[in-house]
Amino acid sequence: MYSNEHENVYGSVYVREKGELRRVNSPGNMPRFSSRKLFRRNLSLSLHVESFPQNECGERNGHFVFTYDGQGSLRYTPRPLLDISLQFIAHKIEHVESLTGFPEQMAVRLFTAAEEKQKFMQPSTSARGLQVFSQAYGELVLKSLCLRERCLLLSERMDEIRVFHHLETLDLHGCRLGDHHDFFSHLTSSACSRLVKLFLGANCLSDKGLQRLTAPVRVMKRGLENLQQLDLSRNPVTEKGLGYLTCFHKLQEINISDTNVQLDSRLKRFFRSKMSMVLSVSPLQTFTHSECRTEGWAEQVINQWESKAAELPEKNPKPRTNALQFYGREKFVRETVHSMCNQNQCEEKMSIIHFHKLDLHTPPDHTADTHTHLNSQCGKKRKFSREPEEHLNTQSEAKRSVSPCPLSAEDLELLRSY
Repeated sequence: MYSNEHENVYGSVYVREKGELRRVNSPGNMPRFSSRKLFRRNLSLSLHVESFPQNECGERNGHFVFTYDGQGSLRYTPRPLLDISLQFIAHKIEHVESLTGFPEQMAVRLFTAAEEKQKFMQPSTSARGLQVFSQAYGELVLKSLCLRERCLLLSERMDEIRVFHHLETLDLHGCRLGDHHDFFSHLTSSACSRLVKLFLGANCLSDKGLQRLTAPVRVMKRGLENLQQLDLSRNPVTEKGLGYLTCFHKLQEINISDTNVQLDSRLKRFFRSKMSMVLSVSPLQTFTHSECRTEGWAEQVINQWESKAAELPEKNPKPRTNALQFYGREKFVRETVHSMCNQNQCEEKMSIIHFHKLDLHTPPDHTADTHTHLNSQCGKKRKFSREPEEHLNTQSEAKRSVSPCPLSAEDLELLRSY
């Protein structure tokens, strides 16, 4: 069916009959609401136009690739069905139940497509979309996460960061966690049981923070039980707080530089007897933060989050109050640069205190040899003096073995804390 309205919208319609072109939708040759027969063999032609919403038309246009041939003519080819399907799934990634068993090669393309559609930037879809990928592919999505000096990014994207349950390295240096941050509930859960390297320097952590950090490992034997490298530099930690770290049996290296701990023979004796560690003569390469970086499929996503979090609102040319004009953008930038310079100077003046696991395959240092030699000589002298006393104390020791062993002061304090 044709009408005069179609002529103005879609133009004229021509057909070829006996080698000549003829217009079939002219106003004089065709009635307003009637069909036009084009051929003598009872054949008719009808034009049907469908109207689609604007968003659906855009998706349909994306199903074709427009190119130019050698003669300069425009040509289009349909996209592969696989690409169309991946684009559709990426657009609805928050509604996907699971990707378990989906090939990794296809998952990379699907993740890239979802990233191009900004699905991980929108707060309503980012957490669910990253959770679908993290549950299926684990450390391939994100293996190492560096949030050094990015406290604002940690606060804004905490729900998304909690999705990554296969992290092996986490750098939270200078994130201002304190002792009661909300992120501690995630850091001490089973979701971070795979962590091997943890950097918590310059976070205002005290002994209470270390007690809370180690509580799941000490009581329930879960949490950060696989931790091997720990950075606690520039935190108000004392010798009492270091006693909570003895539950980390796999700990290999620790950094306690610029803390309230005094480096003396007592501290060295504590690390050697309780944690089988010795003082490192040279700074350890682990705590230079040169090798800590974000690795995984979501690396670009983290960079986009950082760039968006670093965006500052445009300066208002007409401040509302004098205080806003006084505490303006220039002063904020000046103070930030000044604080960074002071921080670099403090790091240069900081006394480095690194302890590492005692390697049994390497010979001990000279100080350790002299210490053991003196202890052996003292032991020989005390052996002869204690021989008469051993016979007298055997009966009392037998009586004590029958009675239950009383709790120490440290055990009582631990029980009161829970």
